[in-house]
Amino acid sequence: MDTSHHTYETTIIINASLDDTQIDTAIGRVQETITKNGGAVTALNKWGRKRLAYSISKKTNGFYVNIEFTAPSTLIGLLERSYQLDEMVLRYLTIKLDKKAIAAKAKLAMVPVELEAAPVPAREPLFDDSATEKKSE
Repeated sequence: MDTSHHTYETTIIINASLDDTQIDTAIGRVQETITKNGGAVTALNKWGRKRLAYSISKKTNGFYVNIEFTAPSTLIGLLERSYQLDEMVLRYLTIKLDKKAIAAKAKLAMVPVELEAAPVPAREPLFDDSATEKKSE
């Protein structure tokens, strides 16, 4: 049995026609499944309601959630089985992050995010205002 922990990322699409409390409940169940089976959630990203590229089970919108976690490899089968049994989950994808992906994420986390708008570079005016002022005199 493999007891070493690996870093994973799972993205799920939840039925967007549900209430926010129902969506939070579904996300909570996923987090609970991870933590009860020896994993630890490192990041939870709620991407929100988005229009689907094609309909899934006659649904055109979905609530996207991305969860990063560390866990033993035995957890993945349990997690994906719980997705299949949960009628709120429309689609899911779980991937194991390799060393390069983890390093890239760490490098991105170190880059400061600027909240202020970038300054607009000064440009030359399209029309020369001095020429129009001379004509009006």
